[in-house]
Amino acid sequence: MTMNRREFIAASAAGAAMLQPGMKAFGATGSSIQATIDAANSGAPINAMIFGGYMEPATTQVWAELLTDRKFANPVTAEQPAPANASPFFRFFGEPFRLVGPAGTVVMDTVHPFVGKHSPRVKLAGAEPRGIQQGKLRMAGGKAYEGRVYLAGDPGAKVVVRLVWGTGAGDSHTISIPALSREYKKFPLKFTPAANTENARLEILGTGSGNFQVGAASLMAADNVEGFRAGMIRLFKEMGFKMFKWPGGNFVSAYDWRDGIGDRDKRPPRLEPMWSNRIESNDVGLHEYFALCRLVGAEPDLAIDSGFGSAREAAEETEYCNGSAETRMGRMRAANGHPEPFKVRYWTIGNEMYGPWQYGHMSLDQYWDKHNYIVEAMKKVDPTIKVTVSGASICEKSVGGAEKKGNFFPSIWEPPITATLPFEFGSIDDWDGWLLAKCADNINQLSEHTYAYPMLRFDAAAQRFVDAGEDPLQFKTRRLANRIGGAFDAWNKYVEKMPSLKQADIKFIFDEWGTRARSADGKNQRLPGMVVPLSYALLLHELFRNSGMIQASCATGGLRLLTDRFTGDAVGLPAEAMVMKLMQTHFLEAHPVAVDGSSPQPLVPGTAFVDRGPTPTGSPTYPLDVLAAFSSDRKKFLLSVVNPTEEAQNLTHKINGVKLPGRCKLYRIAPPSVNATNEAGQEPAVKIVESTESGLPETVQVPPVSVSLYEFELA
Repeated sequence: MTMNRREFIAASAAGAAMLQPGMKAFGATGSSIQATIDAANSGAPINAMIFGGYMEPATTQVWAELLTDRKFANPVTAEQPAPANASPFFRFFGEPFRLVGPAGTVVMDTVHPFVGKHSPRVKLAGAEPRGIQQGKLRMAGGKAYEGRVYLAGDPGAKVVVRLVWGTGAGDSHTISIPALSREYKKFPLKFTPAANTENARLEILGTGSGNFQVGAASLMAADNVEGFRAGMIRLFKEMGFKMFKWPGGNFVSAYDWRDGIGDRDKRPPRLEPMWSNRIESNDVGLHEYFALCRLVGAEPDLAIDSGFGSAREAAEETEYCNGSAETRMGRMRAANGHPEPFKVRYWTIGNEMYGPWQYGHMSLDQYWDKHNYIVEAMKKVDPTIKVTVSGASICEKSVGGAEKKGNFFPSIWEPPITATLPFEFGSIDDWDGWLLAKCADNINQLSEHTYAYPMLRFDAAAQRFVDAGEDPLQFKTRRLANRIGGAFDAWNKYVEKMPSLKQADIKFIFDEWGTRARSADGKNQRLPGMVVPLSYALLLHELFRNSGMIQASCATGGLRLLTDRFTGDAVGLPAEAMVMKLMQTHFLEAHPVAVDGSSPQPLVPGTAFVDRGPTPTGSPTYPLDVLAAFSSDRKKFLLSVVNPTEEAQNLTHKINGVKLPGRCKLYRIAPPSVNATNEAGQEPAVKIVESTESGLPETVQVPPVSVSLYEFELA
């Protein structure tokens, strides 16, 4: 399929010449924009894996566990702080376990720990209750919670487990534990608090003589689905995720997959070095990840540790997942409850290995050898797998350089960027260029991470990001799609230098993409509510119209859901998820068709091969973006129109190659203002409204800040 944005380079460049930095873009308000659609010219089907989600670290917020550090990676003390750099979701978990009793009540047993490095041993003192507790648990009244605790101890120890959800005499439930023995035993727990609370407390207390030890504890909502939060599973299915990438992200470069197999309670907890020693419980490992994919209906994209990891470890993981039960690792998988191979097709080798922040980072001339070693070892085990290289085009590297020049992510370990941006093709900073030259036979997909700053543009003369807050909304929301366009433009440069790539059938996986809200001085700022949803819509349009080049994509924030303020349970979709749901529902495996127009897209202010490519993105229907397609079975014709402006627009159309019926359905997202958002517990301001229309008007009136999808049933 011809790429419209390249057909109109000359006209777009002429339009862009009118748009010096600081100038307003021309608009189409009051006049009509003409779109010409050639339904006879269709492209490759839109891969279902474009609608992907990305998960980092191994055990994510999708897991239903309420307790923090349930296997005691850290020692129990009187004042245990929350993990450094904890995610905002951490507030839905309790504080770490703390001792109950005087100093010295709890010592950590390093000689016979239940799991990991140590387990707490409680010294008893007669009738005085001593033990450990965890508070600040958020729980719903009337909802059942189930769990377990592993205990061992002396015959004289009398232990109870109590949940306290209020200050009244009846605001607790106590479970008496039978007599303990020197060997750890598992005891079931079940509680139903009578009221909502943000400060429930789980206590494990003992009286009597001697000691008792706590090996591990767990507490989950009883309605969990195979360990996952039920509301999240339901909403992920509603959004239509067709691929999950796991377990990272930066996390994977110091992750040992063997920590996540076997008895969940006996898997060692780890401190995550990549994330300031936050606790990784390893409760979610390979088996749980594949269960999540099965529950949602998503294809797994399994990330391999190419930082600290080796080719041998990667090959063993491949055999564990895909080998028969007769192989060494396949027998281990069968012993862990899954005799049949998981048959993982897609594997991502490493993450951002070009970056000094990455664990196991090495120079490029060493890394291309490591990539080849890993892939060749994996393909000896299973030659059918498809592998993705940890890539970075000139655009991705240059954006990272711009972030470093702006000190967006301060680090004393990363050298300053002295080069003039963008980096040069063929230089030692051209990560993709060298990997494609040295590893093409071991690459099926090329990973590209595409983050954009809607409120910033890169100033080539100043060599830094500068404020673009005065830009019109259509420029702010276009910047994310422009990062995709820059990757395609870089690819064309690589093909010019290496013509053999034309036959290589290497496709992109944009396995991290999203917007970042920063000011020019690097400080976080809040974006207007519809900037992100409209950015998502324009990016998805760009992925669709380039469907032949793309295997998959993952929205980094795609797993974000609206959560109940008390419990953290998922209760609804944020605005950007509404866009994802709309697009996935209708464009799954659809065939995009050519769109021409009367109003070429201008180049958005910025710098080629840094925050945009040299070629405009979008359909030539500025300021609108128009995407047309046949459904996967060609029984429906789809017309999607994004209006990323704050004004209503008029669109006229000429549709060739298909006869449309008189009636159609319209699915529209058109909130009351650019600041509209969805909030938990409130009526959604951003929603999909369905209506039946008598037909497509000769002049379509497109409301401001909107996404409109027309669906026609074909005879």
